[in-house]
Amino acid sequence: MPELSRFLGIVITIYYKEHGIPHFHAKYAGQRGVFSIEDLQLIEGSLPKRIVSLVLEWAFDHREELMKNWALAKNKKPLTKIQPLV
Repeated sequence: MPELSRFLGIVITIYYKEHGIPHFHAKYAGQRGVFSIEDLQLIEGSLPKRIVSLVLEWAFDHREELMKNWALAKNKKPLTKIQPLV
């Protein structure tokens, strides 16, 4: 489970064996959500509204880095860390 970023109890990951549309995973307090990178939508799972807002705020600022990491994961290359939301 390659971790890209961690902030405010939220862990952001992209998995190497992913398929489908470019997306990332967010985990918080035992809950999980999957977000599309291209349109920044929660496409699977359930997270508190406040956490969804924080994840989307972070992802908006790092969309290009997320897409680069998606491409790296598809090619089984090491991922690069992304700055947390501050």
